Amino acid sequence: MLCKSRWMSFPTMLWSICCSRYCDIEKLSETAWKVFGHITGGWQRVQAICDYVHDRVEFGYHHARKDRTAFEGHEERTGVCRDFAHLAIALCRCMNVPARYCTGYLGDIGVPPDPAPINFSAWFEAFLDGRWYSFDARHNHPRIGRILMARGRDAADVAISTTFGRTQLVRFSVVTKEVTDPNVCSV
Repeated sequence: MLCKSRWMSFPTMLWSICCSRYCDIEKLSETAWKVFGHITGGWQRVQAICDYVHDRVEFGYHHARKDRTAFEGHEERTGVCRDFAHLAIALCRCMNVPARYCTGYLGDIGVPPDPAPINFSAWFEAFLDGRWYSFDARHNHPRIGRILMARGRDAADVAISTTFGRTQLVRFSVVTKEVTDPNVCSV
């Protein structure tokens, strides 16, 4: 969804640059300005943040932890896609770039198939030049076929699942396939 005007509403602007549950910007601000302060603002700075997060954090499902903050991901240097997104969002916000969390699915369209089953995915959007752009610090290159489910300040706003008490996910599966028929319209 694109903003209709060059400027977003004040409440949206405010929550997209402030601290949130998993994006603890107060602990990362000094580092952000030290590492990215010399880079021209806008796209170049956001891409530099993605490069930094991609190079710093090691991805692995065995690193998943439901309570890891952006600062902890930065220090532990491990995580899953939501940790990459949280760290990149926090660093963007430290640099006064509005950023928001996105959750959904990302299939293997346009890239070699991954033998691991498709899972939920997290990425982020940054507000640049009057509109929101998608960035993905985990993969760190453009991908097609994202299926957006929700946007928020961080994963606390748009959790893939909210439960109370003990639960066990027995199974779920997601299948995405590229539509190549020119007569089929995209949404």
